[in-house]
Formats: sequence, C-alpha cells, structure tokens
Amino acid sequence: MKKVFLKLYALWVFLVFTISMLILFPFMISPVLFGEKFRTISFFSIRIWAKVFSILTFIRYEAEGNEHFKKHNAFIYVCNHTSFLDTPAMPLFLPGQFRPLGKTELGKIPVLGLIVKAVCVMVDRSSVKSRNESIKKLSELIKRGISIFIFPEGTMNRTSQALKPFYDGAFRIAVETQTPILPIVILNAGKLFPPNSLAIRPGTIKVKIGPPLNTTGLTLDEVKEIKSNIYQTMEKMILEG
Repeated sequence: MKKVFLKLYALWVFLVFTISMLILFPFMISPVLFGEKFRTISFFSIRIWAKVFSILTFIRYEAEGNEHFKKHNAFIYVCNHTSFLDTPAMPLFLPGQFRPLGKTELGKIPVLGLIVKAVCVMVDRSSVKSRNESIKKLSELIKRGISIFIFPEGTMNRTSQALKPFYDGAFRIAVETQTPILPIVILNAGKLFPPNSLAIRPGTIKVKIGPPLNTTGLTLDEVKEIKSNIYQTMEKMILEG
C-alpha cells in the first residue's frame, strides 16, 4: 500500500510541477523580452510557482537566518546541492532579483529550459571559454547591484560526504568585485527526493542562511583560503542540522 501511495504521490508531484509551470510560463518568459527592467515580473512569477508547488505537494520549506539578508545589498549566494527540490527554495527565500548560474544541459529541457535560459547565466563546464565568459557576465551583474547564486560543488552531491569539493569561480568573483559571500545550506531535500531517483515523498526542507563573509580588501591570492573557510562553515551548518 505504501509503494502504491508513493507512486501516486510522485505522479501528483509531476502533474503539479508541469501544469503550474505551463500556466505561469508566459509570465516567466515574456517580461524578459522587454528588457532588464521587466525581469522583476519574471522573478515574481517564479516565486508564485515555488509557493504553489510547495503547497500542493505538501513539501514545506522553512528558513533560519533570514536576518543575514540585507535589503539593497548584493551578495554572492553559495549553496549546497543534493536534490531537484533545492530549486524552489531559491525564489521562496532569496530577496529581490538574483541570477543563478545554470548548466547548459538544463537549457535543453523542454519548456523548463527556456525559463532557465531566461533567468540564469548559462555555462558549459566542459568549455574553458564558456566558464570564463560566464564569470565575466556574473561579475558585470554584481557591479550593477544584482546578487548571484552559485552551487559551488558544480553538480548534485551524490556522495556520502556533507559536501563535494568547491570550484573557485564564486570566490574569485567575490574577491574581484569585493562582494560579500552568503553561505546557504539546504537540509533534507536529498532524503525527500534523492538524485538519480524517481522516488519522492512529502516532508519539510530546512534552509539555513549563515552570516556573510566580507571580502573587502581581500585579494585573489586569498581565494583558496576564502573557499576553505566557506566550505568549513557550510559543512558545520550541515552537520549541526
């Protein structure tokens, strides 16, 4: 009986995701065609989708540490990545506009791929040129006061470790633009919907926002140390639960 319920629930989640995405799709995509000033409408629509998805699937998101967000301040958000359920957490809790770094593979998914391309800075991690171009675009966004969001592990963590090793990109951008880094960890998403699995179940996902690391005055020679500090901070946040 339990297996039947979980299969029906997985079907329900798929329907909620697909139908809500199709309904809100025009409001996510159309504003981008009219320029940067209208992107706020896109992000507002994505936030509505995330709330609808959370409510109808009985997957609750709870945040701790919201006081670390500062209005009108740009941050580089770095977050762990263990599940597709990490995605709704971003629009639910991150204030204002932000730009995630998205893999080119996501841009190939029907419908969802168009949304990803509209709101993300795309990168082909297999191409050095693409990585350098994406870093340049993200740096330009930061200089305009727009926060960026990066999974520093690069891909979902499918290991038994709390975190995979981090790439340097997010930390180099933080130093080059003198932008504070805000560490975020998402807990329990990987248990509710593991990577490489269609088994999904309802439950509560916890989002922990840590204190920002100020990068003012730091140099590129300190990138490795900054990366290590943030890694240790996020690892501790995860292990503390």
